Amino acid sequence: MPTTADVRLDRRRFVADLIGHLPEDTLIVSGLGSPSYDVFAAGDRPTNFYLWGAMGAAAPIALGLALARPEHPVVAVTGDGEHLMGIGALATVGAQLPPNLTLVVLDNAHFGETGMQPSHTGLGTDLVAVARGFGIRDTVRITDPARTEELAARITARAGTTYAQVLIATDEPPRALPPRDGVANKNAFRAALGLSTF
Repeated sequence: MPTTADVRLDRRRFVADLIGHLPEDTLIVSGLGSPSYDVFAAGDRPTNFYLWGAMGAAAPIALGLALARPEHPVVAVTGDGEHLMGIGALATVGAQLPPNLTLVVLDNAHFGETGMQPSHTGLGTDLVAVARGFGIRDTVRITDPARTEELAARITARAGTTYAQVLIATDEPPRALPPRDGVANKNAFRAALGLSTF
C-alpha cells in the first residue's frame, strides 16, 4: 500500500516517456482531465482517443477496444479519481483479461479536476490490491522512472492484461488541451483504424 514516504513521479514526464517507448500502432484511451492533457502533450496522434466528460469510462472503453482489436496494444491512461468512479469495470476486465490491454492509473491521491480533495487512494484504498482482487494478476506499482521502459515492454509484448498504478506528484503542469470536438476525435480515431466515419 502506498505511504506518504513513497517517491512520486512527474506526471507529464512519465506519460511522455511511456508513450515514447510504445509502438506506433498502440491505441491510447485517455481519461478526462489531466491524463488527456498529458497524452496530448506527448504528441497528438489519430490513435489517441481523448475522453471529455466521461467520468469512469477509460477502462471499459479500453477493454472494448482491446477485445475488438487484438492485433493492437491498447492502453488506458487515467487518473485515480476518474478510475475510482468506474472501479466496477475492473470486474469485467478481470473476467476477460485480453492479453493486449494495459491500464495505467496516474495516482496523486487527489481529485485533481474538482479542487484537489483527497481521493480514496490517499485514505487507504490500495488500487493494486483491488485490481488483484478482480483477477488481474500482472499488477505493478511504479515509483521509479527507471521502470517506465519495463512497463512499455509489457505493453508492446501483449502477453497479458497489465495494471499499473503510477504514483505521481500533485504538481499541475500547464494544460495542453486536445481538440474538444468529440465527433472529430471519434472520426479521426475511426479513420486511423480503417473504419468509416459518419
